[in-house]
Amino acid sequence: MTDGLTEITIVGEDDTGIVAEVTSFLFERNVNIEALDQAVREGTFRMTIHVDTSEMVTTQETLREDLEALGEDFNVDIQVRFPITSETQSLAVLVTKESHCLEALLKEWECGDLGADIDVVIGNHSDLEPLATEYGVPFHDIGDETGVPDEDELLDLLADYNIDLLALARYIRILSPEVVFRYDNRIINVHPSLLPAFPGASAYMQAIKEGVRIAGVTAHYVTTDLDQGPIISQRTFNVPDDATEKELEQLGQPLEAEAFIEAIKLHLNDEITVQRGRTKLQNPDKTDAQLGAPEELNRINPDAPVDGYEGYAIRETDEVASADD
Repeated sequence: MTDGLTEITIVGEDDTGIVAEVTSFLFERNVNIEALDQAVREGTFRMTIHVDTSEMVTTQETLREDLEALGEDFNVDIQVRFPITSETQSLAVLVTKESHCLEALLKEWECGDLGADIDVVIGNHSDLEPLATEYGVPFHDIGDETGVPDEDELLDLLADYNIDLLALARYIRILSPEVVFRYDNRIINVHPSLLPAFPGASAYMQAIKEGVRIAGVTAHYVTTDLDQGPIISQRTFNVPDDATEKELEQLGQPLEAEAFIEAIKLHLNDEITVQRGRTKLQNPDKTDAQLGAPEELNRINPDAPVDGYEGYAIRETDEVASADD
């Protein structure tokens, strides 16, 4: 957890008094609130509080138990996430049927280059179970015969595996606020377009229909607004004339995997933060990471002309000087 703070997440029905009750509860135990954010979406209330528990007058176990009991009184779910003490974080990968991002992620993990353990793969279809099994990772199919996922089962699995980060490896379902609110800025998705352009389904076909010359992919944090979360990593490629959707997929999918893994590593290494909906590097002077295009692009781009034509400014100065004479 960034800055050694404890995260308290409250999700449930919107009810009067819960904010005052929780903040009073924390004050009485000498838990200092550093940041508080709340939202309501589709009737679901969410409050995320980051607190300093270094001087609290209770134990971690008791704090968690008492908050859970308080949540039962208000019919809300309260989860407490203390600062991460283990060296390796726990990753859950959510999938549907496309294999390329999952395969790339599993290879990165097998080589020891990921910086986290992939503890479980969860799908709304069973198609990718053999791939997970090949790498010795448990697989759970939470979808019905049409692929509709059981999100209660999903939340139970995430809790059972004590997951730190959710990676959506082309998981073609929209997560409800019940899930997103519990893992604020801890769900990373990859989308086959240069967001915010072409959100939603069939992004490559959208790019073809709009006649773009440059297409791309985006890895971003997931919010309750579809494909509008803070952007972490992007890649671009040229669109050939008369390209088909299949041809764009073949160009884009390797870049999807690359941007996806880069975004996950930036998060796991605590190299990025989200401020006002935009990602920023925590310590830009102490990392080789870069958000955006390579620096080579800056050298290729021309730096003139720009507004404020200098010649006009000189003539204007000359006129003023002549008037003074």
